[in-house]
Amino acid sequence: MFKVRKAVPADLDRLAAFAYAEAVESEQSSFPTDTVRRGVAAGLADSALARYWVLVDGEGEVVGSISVVREWSDWRAGYYWWIQSLYLQPPYRGKGLLKLLLEKVREEAAAAGAVELRLYVNKGNERAIRAYLREGFVDLPYQIMALSLLPE
Repeated sequence: MFKVRKAVPADLDRLAAFAYAEAVESEQSSFPTDTVRRGVAAGLADSALARYWVLVDGEGEVVGSISVVREWSDWRAGYYWWIQSLYLQPPYRGKGLLKLLLEKVREEAAAAGAVELRLYVNKGNERAIRAYLREGFVDLPYQIMALSLLPE
């Protein structure tokens, strides 16, 4: 039996490992592990930055996670909730567990008055795209762009 619960500080190491693995798998990116850990720790400590939930199995083992960040929309006078990270350990993929994580976030977002759930996904991550489409996400007519502010 799997369940989704709010993440707690004791989940930090697992959440940081998941975030790192997600970056490597989905974007072939790697970041210093201490930076990833600091980022997750900051989000765990301040829900204004991010909110985290974990998926646990029947023994209480954390096997997946999801996090969201909020973006204010002046057009819609409400918050978009962006799925910032979503990770399932490989043995748990394809078993319908994504739905559990998304249902929890959907419930929390609706209760908070959010106007929409959004996410971005690497264009080459076809498996994830298919999974999100099955869960009701649709393509939007936007292109994500970035301008780095970090020194090279």
